[in-house]
Amino acid sequence: MSEFAHLRDRMVDVQLARRGIRDRRVLDAMRQVPRERFVESGFEEFAYEDGALPIANNQTISQPYIVALMTEAAELKPTDRVLEVGTGSGYAAAIASRLAKTVHTIERHGALARIAAQRLSALGCANCIVHTGDGTRGLADEAPFDAILVAAGGPSVPDALKRQLAVGGRLVIPVGNFEDEQSLLRITRRSQTDYDEETFGAVRFVPLIGEQGWAEDGTRSASNHVPGHTRLRSLTDMVRAAIEPLPAFDDPAFGALFDRFGQSRIVLLGEASHGTSEFYQARAAITRRLIEKHGFRIVAVEADWPDAAAIDRYVRARTHRGGPSETPFERFPTWMWRNTDVVSFVDWMRSHNERLPATDRAGFFGLDIYNMRDSIAAVLAYLDKVDPQSAAVARERYGCLTPWQREPSTYGRVVLTEGYRKCEAEVVRQCQDILKRQLDYAADDPDSFLDAAQNARLIASAERYYRIMYYGGAESWNLRDTHMFETLSHVLDAHGPRSKAVVWAHNSHIGDARFTSMGAVRNELNIGQLCRQKFGEAASLIGLSTHGGTVAAASDWDAEMEVMRVRPSRRDSYERLLHDAGTTPGLIEFRREEALRRRLLEPHLERFIGVIYRPDTELQSHYAEASLPQQFDGLVWFDESHAVTPLGPEHRRIDVPDTYPFGV
Repeated sequence: MSEFAHLRDRMVDVQLARRGIRDRRVLDAMRQVPRERFVESGFEEFAYEDGALPIANNQTISQPYIVALMTEAAELKPTDRVLEVGTGSGYAAAIASRLAKTVHTIERHGALARIAAQRLSALGCANCIVHTGDGTRGLADEAPFDAILVAAGGPSVPDALKRQLAVGGRLVIPVGNFEDEQSLLRITRRSQTDYDEETFGAVRFVPLIGEQGWAEDGTRSASNHVPGHTRLRSLTDMVRAAIEPLPAFDDPAFGALFDRFGQSRIVLLGEASHGTSEFYQARAAITRRLIEKHGFRIVAVEADWPDAAAIDRYVRARTHRGGPSETPFERFPTWMWRNTDVVSFVDWMRSHNERLPATDRAGFFGLDIYNMRDSIAAVLAYLDKVDPQSAAVARERYGCLTPWQREPSTYGRVVLTEGYRKCEAEVVRQCQDILKRQLDYAADDPDSFLDAAQNARLIASAERYYRIMYYGGAESWNLRDTHMFETLSHVLDAHGPRSKAVVWAHNSHIGDARFTSMGAVRNELNIGQLCRQKFGEAASLIGLSTHGGTVAAASDWDAEMEVMRVRPSRRDSYERLLHDAGTTPGLIEFRREEALRRRLLEPHLERFIGVIYRPDTELQSHYAEASLPQQFDGLVWFDESHAVTPLGPEHRRIDVPDTYPFGV
């Protein structure tokens, strides 16, 4: 592969696909056309940079992303007849020639038109015809056109170009003051007299010079302009129009709004903090609907497997077969799962399941990696029941981890010594042995086998995680999220090919990491990215966010929980944009709002609050850049939110079975 071909592939993958260009035909065309053949001599090495480049006559060859954006917006089909206004270098015409039947391109500078024609001919673009003339007047003799692309910014949409559109045709043009940013519009002709208009975001182009554009001296020369004819909606207007109001959590209409995601295999529900009541209540309402109406049977949460297993035994009325008997979720941060919102949802799951046969009951599963101690105890208790001889072997193998079960984060220091280097092999061998005996162990009780097998996997992953964590870097994060994804996959596999899951985890886990600074800068991945890569559109990623209010959090790891005031969101953040739109609690589905999705593609700051909140260093501690509509498929918004209510020692239940998980 030539150096330029490699750069071309990288341009498509990084500058285009990661920024939201989805049309596979457009991406393939951009990969085929050699941009270095269209730049001025001496600029070849910059051909695949993410920016515009100068050409003759004070014109430019547009940024690759802008070419792809406009081409995708034009929705070119193999049978289309296309008009391009502003040939320039000829690059955009070459792209269009790969997608349409015929491309007429018009350039007012004769010298540019001649050079472009030579380049297009040399590349074999026989379906491209280059004209010289005033592009604002179009080409009436060749009309009508199925698509018109204008590569210069006009003061308004030229009436001549609108008239030359076929019914159903698309006109893509930047409109606005040429000294400032313009708005990229798509005009679609619906009838002889009716046109629809969409906005695709802010752009910056050279001025459209001509009879129905700007004059050479920068004054307006268009004669067809009617004041107020084109109304450009602001971004806050677009947000306000796109957001769907949410009713109260206990209103069935709340969950019904999420029926659109019911055909997904996996629905991932996020949260901008681990201590916000509205996020838990919203996820509970959505999950209830997905369980009741759409056949979801798996609730998989950002919690440790053995702790979640105690909840699962309660909600599915499963027999406890030994192992850890302590109350779950008693390690920091206790409020994350020991809060009144979780109790309410867990009680609902128990009540819902009681009406169903055991095979149809919804389960509650932990995805995370931290609780090594209880996982070891669970594996040993299971083997004591089904295979005492193997239990003895397991105790010996797990011996190297025993001193570190309660504080495994200190394990990373110890593995530097010779005596502990064989620990990983022993732990992995134990996991493999359990999985090899799957048919024998799982015959009588597949749920208990899944529990033991997953605990064994968790121990193996945790050993590596705590060893890697000692050195820091992206590897420990990636191991943790990969473990969570693999755990989800194992649970889905155990429940059959038609199983469906709801995932509850932080936005930093369920939003696609490739479209945040996590992936773009730190090379981190997450469960949301891995789900998209495996399940495609069958995975729906829904973030939850807020502007301000209160949150339950600690000021440091293992510190006491506090109810803290959340600072109003920064002016350069997505949260402030939503706040400024004056929206009530609501849902935005980016897949249904294409114009808004494109306006929001450029990265902005987004807030992430975990179990620790440090408002004094909020920018450095809690904000990161992201492209919101690529990170998520939808966003649930609460302008003001409130801290969860943790369970205290007074939380006692005397009217439930002994399996009740939150009893004290």
